[in-house]
Amino acid sequence: MDTETTYTLKDLKDKTFPGTSLAVIGYPIKHSVSPVMHNAAIARLSEKVSRFRDWAYYRFEIAPEDFAEALTLFHKANFLGLNLTIPHKVQAMDLIYGVSADGERMGAVNTLVWSEMGYNGYNTDGYGLKRGLEVDLGATLEGATVVLLGSGGAARAAAVQCLLGNCAHLYIGNRSPERLDALVYVLSGMSRADRVSTFALAEPPADLPESGILINATSLGLKAEDAAPFDVKHLPGRWKVYDMIYNPSVTRLMADAKTSGHSTSNGLSMLVHQGARALEIWSHAEVDDHAMLVAASHALNLPPRYV
Repeated sequence: MDTETTYTLKDLKDKTFPGTSLAVIGYPIKHSVSPVMHNAAIARLSEKVSRFRDWAYYRFEIAPEDFAEALTLFHKANFLGLNLTIPHKVQAMDLIYGVSADGERMGAVNTLVWSEMGYNGYNTDGYGLKRGLEVDLGATLEGATVVLLGSGGAARAAAVQCLLGNCAHLYIGNRSPERLDALVYVLSGMSRADRVSTFALAEPPADLPESGILINATSLGLKAEDAAPFDVKHLPGRWKVYDMIYNPSVTRLMADAKTSGHSTSNGLSMLVHQGARALEIWSHAEVDDHAMLVAASHALNLPPRYV
């Protein structure tokens, strides 16, 4: 089967995917470089261990209203592992058989593993974010003030990771008060929940410290015409900006932040490290994350400094 094709629910019903199959599911999903990234790592694994030679990673565009049906079909077709992206990470919580402690805590899953009774869910986004901040920006969550934009599945993982990482304070902003309240509820059971404050995107927090980390977990920036989800003029000079979006490689938020003198990074490093962790869960083997970074960078036509 062609791993570069974007498949649909109809393909899942009509086609056979031989060998050990993996996939990423989203809506939209055509922009995803996860297949080329994972298949590069699988190729490295297969050089050392023969059991990986029939492994392949695909891309499926599945609408939210079709997700429950698709999950049943993926399980019936024996897809060993699934990655979930926008907008399925929270929806999956009600459809899977079991969930890991990290997924339960975050209220969202991005990695599913086949079992006889159904899929078990994990969340590797928090780990990916932590490593991305360290590698790209030299930033750690310990003692940091963080402004987080968004309240979906990726934001949930980021918020929990910020608290687990012992951040000094976490400000969360979102357009929808209802979804923001749902995220706060998820965090309410954690020991550091008193460090969380919320704000409307049009009214950013005042009196921010001189340094901190702004994290964009919204989808604003996926399209060229998207406005920035946050006005960086509200950030003091030593703040760093991490945008989880990786395609395009420079979003409006990042461009504005660079113009204002802030260090910035897109979410490619997060994608690579959360993906490597997911592949480790599926394969029970050590994964070459550098091979994943090189493959993803080439697919995105990024300059050599990314590899």
